Amino acid sequence: MERFIVERISEDKAPISLLLLADPSERQLQSYLQRGMIYVAKRDEHVIGTYILLETRPQTMEIMNIAVCEQEQGKGIGKQLLQHAITTAKEQGMRRLEIGTGNSSVSQLALYQKCGFRIFSIDFDYFSKHYEEEIIENGIICRDMIRLMMDLH
Repeated sequence: MERFIVERISEDKAPISLLLLADPSERQLQSYLQRGMIYVAKRDEHVIGTYILLETRPQTMEIMNIAVCEQEQGKGIGKQLLQHAITTAKEQGMRRLEIGTGNSSVSQLALYQKCGFRIFSIDFDYFSKHYEEEIIENGIICRDMIRLMMDLH
């Protein structure tokens, strides 16, 4: 297993270029960046991954953004970041944790389900309505937001 530490950081230290890997809209990113708790994974003082956790409703948090440096992907870092987010949400007294991803994000959908998240809704045309640029991933146009959740109690 890859060895690294995860720490909470302030908004002014947020790794914007890394966060934009998971959410290509800087406008969308700025809408939740200042309201969320930002965590980074570091190895030898280098940021290799990040996520933002945001309380969206009473006793509910959402992982708004999770990203791992491209050269570090496929090493289990994303899974460990998800586990850290789950633990953090539980420690905050949350009863539910949510995450959303695009219909074209095949590997992310698989990872989230392997970690125990379950699909509970689809926001049809979410990306078509909220993003100016068309997103194409895995040869698929990203149109819909697949919403997943996990009960924490």
